Amino acid sequence: MYQGHFGLERPPFKITPDTSLFYEGSQRGAALEALMYAVSSGEGIIKVVGEVGSGKTMLCRMLEVRLKDKVDVVYIANPSLSPDNILHVIAHELGLNVDSESNKLDVMQQLQAYLLKKHADNQQVVLFVEEAQSMPIDTLEEIRLLSNLETEHSKLLQMVLFGQPELDEKLAQVHIRQLKERITHSFYLDPFPPKDTLEYLNFRLRSVGYRGPDVFNQKTANAIKKYSGGLTRRINILADKALMASFSEGGHEVTIKHVRAGAVDSDFRKKHDLRLWLVTSSVLVALLLAVWLGMLIAQPEGNNPAGQIGQAEIGAMAVTPPVRAIKEEVAINTEINSPLDMRLKATERWLDRVADSRYSIQLFVTRLVDAAGVEGFLQELPEILDFEQVYIYEIVIDEVDMYSVLYGDFAYRQEAQERLRNLPVGLKNSQPFLRRLSAIRKDLLVKK
Repeated sequence: MYQGHFGLERPPFKITPDTSLFYEGSQRGAALEALMYAVSSGEGIIKVVGEVGSGKTMLCRMLEVRLKDKVDVVYIANPSLSPDNILHVIAHELGLNVDSESNKLDVMQQLQAYLLKKHADNQQVVLFVEEAQSMPIDTLEEIRLLSNLETEHSKLLQMVLFGQPELDEKLAQVHIRQLKERITHSFYLDPFPPKDTLEYLNFRLRSVGYRGPDVFNQKTANAIKKYSGGLTRRINILADKALMASFSEGGHEVTIKHVRAGAVDSDFRKKHDLRLWLVTSSVLVALLLAVWLGMLIAQPEGNNPAGQIGQAEIGAMAVTPPVRAIKEEVAINTEINSPLDMRLKATERWLDRVADSRYSIQLFVTRLVDAAGVEGFLQELPEILDFEQVYIYEIVIDEVDMYSVLYGDFAYRQEAQERLRNLPVGLKNSQPFLRRLSAIRKDLLVKK
């Protein structure tokens, strides 16, 4: 609808992968080159991991485009296949003479014969598996057995697994460690930082014919990064709606107002509601604390033995407390009893002893300058949560120092998921998710 208004030849922000709009910034181009090298080396299994909407499918399509003259690609989009079906699907994709009645041994023999012929013709065969985290473990094990097909010097079938972080969790299980040992190259797709978000937005627009001044600026790109989490699919959704909002007003520039409208329409703002509530509640708590301390300090010794204070006296105490005494008292209380300080130290002790295989729930992250908000959260903790199960550590995201707030210590993913489902609605608005302790320790390495 807005294409003519902005002089575009086609939609710039479709969420379906379009290889002609592949953005090589934010390490995507480097990842593609590394993947091409890893495939051409013909060794082991390759793994690509990223969050939902981080660009895995686009990378998969680009790899297929770049390698089409050098390899035969077998593409599996539905990973929910049984161990028996996976072999039949691969054979069918390669055009082999098999059907549902063919037994497993026959299918395997045909596969090996085909792969040997391709190897003799100096052709590689590569298997791409998308959403690999959803593949049953027995099917993953069947794929590992396929990797045993080899000559004296080369593997006959190269494999690339694309999956969400849950794939790493699945591969960490003891009974599938043989597959993990076969993975020779691992790639991780990080979300876009603000600078790359702006470059990406302008790149996509100009790739479809836009020739005017930049429609997006760093402020609007920062807002899109905030609401999208730096994930390309969400960036595309927000950018498309922001352009529509700008068009509806007859403008040629996207403003933060347009981005916010897109975020509201896409339901991307919820994770920020909790942070606003934290800051607001912390201010109220601080004010009440100041009034209470003022009353204690201003009350004359020996007066009002029964504890009865008149309304006039309360007003005087709240309005004219000794400022220096209040500041000193708050400083002492903060040093000794600060809930945030207590949880930071407790988290250090916890991380020193807890195993990498355990899970916790990431409740939210917030800037270090919002420490008062975290204090307010700890002081107003919902009854359903245990103060001793809240863990907080410092992390660096996009060169910004932040607090990461976790809840719980779980031995099993299923247990953690059940706890996640039962969180209060207010906390669910921040879109909490599960994290393995091994990933949390990587955060701490970045901080150092």
